Amino acid sequence: MTDLVFFYGTLMSGFKRPGRANLDRVLKPIGRGRISAALFDLGIYPAAIPANEDQVHGEVHQMLDPVKALATLDEIEGFSPEAPDTSLYRRVEIPVTFDDGRTAPAWVYFYNAPLGRAERIPSGDYLKHLKIK
Repeated sequence: MTDLVFFYGTLMSGFKRPGRANLDRVLKPIGRGRISAALFDLGIYPAAIPANEDQVHGEVHQMLDPVKALATLDEIEGFSPEAPDTSLYRRVEIPVTFDDGRTAPAWVYFYNAPLGRAERIPSGDYLKHLKIK
């Protein structure tokens, strides 16, 4: 099991997401990277879904206490390990490619509900998307 987690939305550094401050003492930022996924704007936060042809950009963090960090993240993201199919997000371990080209497995939370009319973010970069709006 990996001790890395990938953030692509409001859990990235600089956002004031409720519950995020509780993670600061159990997370160590280690770089930026990208995953194979498509990114959508749900209004108050983004949603990524697996997609081979697109890239989503974000931050990679090392979890200093993976059990505590994942429990907190699961709660924030609405993920239940006992009921993954009915969770708002699903936690999946996938490869992340760092900006320097190396790869490593990391936990990612993929959206697990209907996207409705959510706007696709073509750049796959939530920070760039917010600056354009």
